[in-house]
Amino acid sequence: MDLRYSEAEEAFRSGLRAWLAGAVPSLPPKPPANDWPARRAYDTGWQGMLHQAGYAGIDWPVEGGGLGASPVEQLIYVEELERAHAPYVGVNFVGLLHAGPTIAVEGTAGQRARFLPPILRGEEVWCQGFSEPDAGSDLASLRCRAVRDGDDYVLSGSKIWTSHAEVADYCEILVRTGPEDSRHRGITWLMMPMDLPGIEIRPLRTMAGSTEFAELFLDGVRVPVGNRVGEENDGWRVTMVTLSFERGTAFVGELLQSMELLRSLRDVVVAVGGSGAPGLLGRIGHLGAELDAQWAVTRRNVSQAARTGVPGIGGSVFKLAFSELRQRLAQLGLEVCGRAGLVWDELAGGPWSAAEGGPGNGELVDTWVNGFSRTIAAGTSQIQRNIVAERILGLPKG
Repeated sequence: MDLRYSEAEEAFRSGLRAWLAGAVPSLPPKPPANDWPARRAYDTGWQGMLHQAGYAGIDWPVEGGGLGASPVEQLIYVEELERAHAPYVGVNFVGLLHAGPTIAVEGTAGQRARFLPPILRGEEVWCQGFSEPDAGSDLASLRCRAVRDGDDYVLSGSKIWTSHAEVADYCEILVRTGPEDSRHRGITWLMMPMDLPGIEIRPLRTMAGSTEFAELFLDGVRVPVGNRVGEENDGWRVTMVTLSFERGTAFVGELLQSMELLRSLRDVVVAVGGSGAPGLLGRIGHLGAELDAQWAVTRRNVSQAARTGVPGIGGSVFKLAFSELRQRLAQLGLEVCGRAGLVWDELAGGPWSAAEGGPGNGELVDTWVNGFSRTIAAGTSQIQRNIVAERILGLPKG
């Protein structure tokens, strides 16, 4: 593991920082939260700017339209985007962070040439069809069927928690091609166009009031066999590659945001003072130390990815620790807010007001509400503990 940046990597940082200084102020105002067509246009427009500047998919292979840069440079890239408060992936996080890297590692030369460049240019958006009503954390129990019929697979079943399905062009979807009781031995990984006949999308509204998730209902949807990544019934292994990206490096932006949020909370506590300040500052110090440790784990995972091409199971260690820390950070934010934490709309005054330089009571409430999903998305904490116990510590299966 090498936690130091080389001269070339620091030069990359300087060039990116200079470009961001001019590009970010030129962006139009961000669209309303639930106007997904407008959000797609905004996010893909930014992706197009990154592509024109040569910063799209810096660690993707050259044959896929990327720069073939190292994972360390990708880490620097995310670091600098957060520092500049630039947009980051947005509605196409599945294409840029999950499906694209998976196709780059597991896809054929033809698949890489067809699917990777449009993702990098901001022309095609992807969603994920993994979870089902009765198969969330236990993906091996999924029931969505795919029956081979000539040059097509015919899909029937349903998916749930499909992010940004309404504005997606493709879906990375897991289907059962083996016998009903085949579990992980009978799963296949497909690339499904979202405009095919037989697909019905039903948006879901979360407790936070957002509508980025949807249910998918598939009735005789015909997906070409050429859209299969990996061999038939080998989708479980391909899925582990996808999840290693999701758990290993996809949360880097949120980790950096959490560090900034914690610094803002510290400033508010110092400004307000009061009898609770010493205790709160102590808790902030502990959280800061944990975030620093998780940043070191992230850099370790990236160092491993530089050698092997994928983040590896160390991503489960990070995902478990970070998702639970994020919930504790959100709870601390509400305590700092006090009564302002009962109001979701941004307040106009006070140290918790965004206008006064604080994190904003609305942001803190939103962080707290959305924090509940962090220990569920990308594999529950229970699943992550099993992975750590069995695959890292070598303990017997329970």
